[in-house]
Amino acid sequence: MSRIINIGTRKSKLALWQANEVKSQLENYGFQCKIVPILSQGDLNLDRPLHELGITGIFTKTLDIALLNKDIDVAVHSLKDVPTKLPDGIIQSAVLERSGFSDVFVINEKKDFDINSKTIIATGSLRRRAQWLNKYPQSRVIDLRGNVNTRLKKIQEGNCNGGVFAEAGLERLGIKPNKSITLSWMVPAPGQGVIMLAAREDDDFINKACNVLNHFKTQVSSSIERDFLRKLEGGCTAPIGALAQIDNISENIKFQGILLSRDGISKLTVEMTCELKKYKSLGDKCATIILNKGGKDLIEKDQKAGSKYTFYSTKKLSLKQKNELPENISFKENDFINISFLDIQEGILKKKIKNVIITSKNSVESILRSSKSINIDFENIFCVGLKTKDLIEENIGKVNLWRENSKELASELARIIPGQAVTYFCSDMRLDTLPALLRENSIAIEEIKSYSTIFAPSPLNQKFSAVLFFSPSAVKSFMEVNEAIGSALCIGEETASEAKNYFKDVQTADSPNTSSLLELVSLNFRKN
Repeated sequence: MSRIINIGTRKSKLALWQANEVKSQLENYGFQCKIVPILSQGDLNLDRPLHELGITGIFTKTLDIALLNKDIDVAVHSLKDVPTKLPDGIIQSAVLERSGFSDVFVINEKKDFDINSKTIIATGSLRRRAQWLNKYPQSRVIDLRGNVNTRLKKIQEGNCNGGVFAEAGLERLGIKPNKSITLSWMVPAPGQGVIMLAAREDDDFINKACNVLNHFKTQVSSSIERDFLRKLEGGCTAPIGALAQIDNISENIKFQGILLSRDGISKLTVEMTCELKKYKSLGDKCATIILNKGGKDLIEKDQKAGSKYTFYSTKKLSLKQKNELPENISFKENDFINISFLDIQEGILKKKIKNVIITSKNSVESILRSSKSINIDFENIFCVGLKTKDLIEENIGKVNLWRENSKELASELARIIPGQAVTYFCSDMRLDTLPALLRENSIAIEEIKSYSTIFAPSPLNQKFSAVLFFSPSAVKSFMEVNEAIGSALCIGEETASEAKNYFKDVQTADSPNTSSLLELVSLNFRKN
């Protein structure tokens, strides 16, 4: 048991909770474990294209890549987010005992609430939306996006009467509000409430280790639910619910499944009970019953009426980047800012500089353009962004410290170089976040303007589901000629801070790079 098991996870609070739960259980069996938070797909390399390996899951593909790259040994997922077909070389190694499967309605404490009146309900799930409208057609259902904490905050601060959440997630984070109602009538998503461990198929040590955690009855019930989903989906985006429960006394399995139209008007259901030993065909049989009841026609109509989302990007995207997005998403784009590289004085670059701060790849490019015949001598280099770090180390020298945003970098520098001086290569429109924090800690700053940011605003002639922003300057340029309609999806905290001056719904990518921002698009506007 000397091998350390690297447990991969996304960086959300819920994902980290689940990973730490797996770590704790494995350590109880004597295994040594380490949590490895994984960056976005753009920070990982893979020799073969994603489609060739069957990597399709919006929530799971980053960890799939990390697994295949052997950056991690185990990937921890919420099973309901895992595609029914796993990528080549990856298997389901175990599932933990299910802690709960119900959906819960969280009430907005600031609003009067009568479930039978014309309430406004918030959810981003097609399944929850359709089932709610089927039961309460007088309600109005609005969209709700973001992680669990963000959605809870939106519920309490918004105009809706409440929103629907997975009860397991709220309970795991210890944030289930007192004013909430368990929706026992709502059929959950297949695999809801189940924590799943994925591993490489050929890693015998890891699979044997994970197997000690596998809960057989949860494995059986969740596999039935996913068989039901697999049979129905085939490209389908219709709302689907499934729940298999094993009676502890009789050992019989009771299954219920549901397929609805998006508007909740049409609903097809199935219920069936069978012996535990016959479970392997149960999900498939129930899906066949649904299809024969008219499910095939319902799915075809749903596909024709499937949601389409149009986004506007304030930076031109590559064809490869656009091809990685779901089919229901289309883009329009234009560069809202132009960059003009400035000549940096030769005398600045010739001298030895003890502490250098670089916060963008544009500054690196400007330094390289201005120093073609100069031997740069930077003693300590501090930067913002992993890609900026990589570009610096390829062309200038080793980076002593990097952070994902200026605020984090400034806070760290205040701790390690208080009272010293720094040379800051920046834009002529740089934000004051970093300089202000440094000055507060008696760090003297010499600013070198290395590039100029020029606004290039373009008026939009249609409404968009969301606008992608890659810098605070892009937000300012956009707002010169446009209105704040839809959501603002931002590459980093500083960009999001600027967008909040105009947009009501502002969301930030997990990591400050384009791939992570596009992943945010997929997460928020996926089909199911």
